[in-house]
Amino acid sequence: MPVALYALALGGFGIGLTEFVIMGLLPEVAADFGVTETVAGYLISGYALSVAVGGIALTALLGRVDRKKALLGLLLLFILGNLISAIAGTYELMMIGRIVAALCHGAFFGIGAVVATDLVPANRRAAAISIMFAGLTIANVAGVPLGTFLGQAAGWRATFWAITAIGVVAFFGILLLVPRTPARPRGDGALAEFRIFRNGQVWLSMLVTVLGYGGMFGAFTYIAFTFTEVGGFASSTVPWLLVLFGVGLFAGNLLGGRFADRHLFSTLVVIMGALALILAGFALTATSQLATVIALVLMGGFGFATVPGLQTRIMNHAADAPSLASGANIAAFNIGNAFGAWVGGLTLAASLGYTSPLWAGAAVTVAGLVAYLVAALVRGGELAGRRGASPAVGLAAD
Repeated sequence: MPVALYALALGGFGIGLTEFVIMGLLPEVAADFGVTETVAGYLISGYALSVAVGGIALTALLGRVDRKKALLGLLLLFILGNLISAIAGTYELMMIGRIVAALCHGAFFGIGAVVATDLVPANRRAAAISIMFAGLTIANVAGVPLGTFLGQAAGWRATFWAITAIGVVAFFGILLLVPRTPARPRGDGALAEFRIFRNGQVWLSMLVTVLGYGGMFGAFTYIAFTFTEVGGFASSTVPWLLVLFGVGLFAGNLLGGRFADRHLFSTLVVIMGALALILAGFALTATSQLATVIALVLMGGFGFATVPGLQTRIMNHAADAPSLASGANIAAFNIGNAFGAWVGGLTLAASLGYTSPLWAGAAVTVAGLVAYLVAALVRGGELAGRRGASPAVGLAAD
């Protein structure tokens, strides 16, 4: 794989840290600013909403900009946001820093996914996307625990200074390694790209993303309660169990990309079907610590294995504006996160037990699988598609 992909992955690593490391530092942040942990938690939800907005708006605005320059500009936004967070003297300024940093999230992964596919042959597009997203998974495996430990030892601001430094390194990595990849010229202005939303398959692809990924994230949101209240794990073991989950994410992301390049349709069907079974099996065996460990790794693996294929599919169906489609799908992932967590929360509020989010996640995933099958049938001919490449390169789009 081209070395430039790893520069993109480093940017993804920094963005992943920004999104997730705050979860382990909320007590320190809340105490420093004198707010409740609930109010501090708005730093997470505010980030997610900003991702959804930036994923579409900034990607559209940058549609006529050279993609390398666009990525560099987005990283400058990322650096600025984390710098504001690191020096913030008030909660309100910290929120501004989070929002500024989050604006680049969706657009970076959206445009970066297109750049990644331009760097490789058509039959390796999903694998290239998985390399870029590997930075996000590594952030979960190693970066978040290390960032939390750094924040607890040297103060939470030290973590955001470190993330700012990572952004600077990623900036120069992309500057030096990523080739110039001009955006496709358009004569109709930036709003012309929004024509892709006239395509029903674009909307169906986003729906599959919301459901197919949201089921796993909804189960994951409340997984600590499953560990301690059902599995009998000590609270001190939860961070290490989450590392195992991250290992699954990393492996699933890479393998999912490889298989999606071979046969996108069957790969996504098998992955989503298996994920639903794994979530249900996890719910049934959560009292066994050994079974929990195995199910946790599999849940992470199959949950994130959908990402390269889902990202490839929507780009296949939006050849006129792949960057905007890719950014919109990043927004769909975040909507799926919120939707899955909401459904899981409803089951807990209904006193259905600490395994109920797992059952809810399985049901949402099945809904995603059904939506995908419907999308394939509506399109016609998709079931026979051999690869995940775009019709533009002469292969069936799944």
